[in-house]
Amino acid sequence: MEWEVWNGGLSMAATVAFAITAVLAIRDDRDIDVFGATVLGLITAIGGGTMRDIILDVPVFWSRELSYVWAGTAASILTFYGRRLFAARFVFSAVLYLDGFGAALFGIQGAAKVWDLEFGLPAAPVILGVLTAIGGGLLRDVLANRDTLLMRPELYAVPVLLGCTAFVSILNLLPQYRIPGAVICIVATFAWRAAAIHWKLAMPLFSRTGGTEPADE
Repeated sequence: MEWEVWNGGLSMAATVAFAITAVLAIRDDRDIDVFGATVLGLITAIGGGTMRDIILDVPVFWSRELSYVWAGTAASILTFYGRRLFAARFVFSAVLYLDGFGAALFGIQGAAKVWDLEFGLPAAPVILGVLTAIGGGLLRDVLANRDTLLMRPELYAVPVLLGCTAFVSILNLLPQYRIPGAVICIVATFAWRAAAIHWKLAMPLFSRTGGTEPADE
């Protein structure tokens, strides 16, 4: 299979996954209609890739292939009308795991695009791969009035960072294994994120140091 075809499939799958998570992330106490949910889903689905392409100074990926917009819109609408069929516990779990899956897909796809453009090698593919993966989710959490996963101690961006680093290493050292390497890195990234969700793995926190606050004079 040609990389261009496989890469397009990655982008489409991640777009749909992120649109779904955006709508599922809407709090039940928020009075939002289908239009608002669709806008939120679409921003989440294309936000990270849009920021990446602006930095790269290239045409934004969805401007040349509007199927990403239609897919994100359709996924958002279908999820909006179907989300009430699920129990709250299931919805919460689905948001986390789908978000991890979408982040894994977008991270590797983003790193590959930056590598092919030979932009800021070797660091930029990793950095912009992470941005592609988490950018839309950060916008989603802010717009949905949720605490962003990036600001929590749980492992979120770190698995994507490790996956992108591994993939860039494969592109540099073993370019002939690009597609199987991408598959392995996507699976590994999602596995790390899923393990973090299941076992509540977290990064160590900085301990607060120092004594008491100075007394008012």
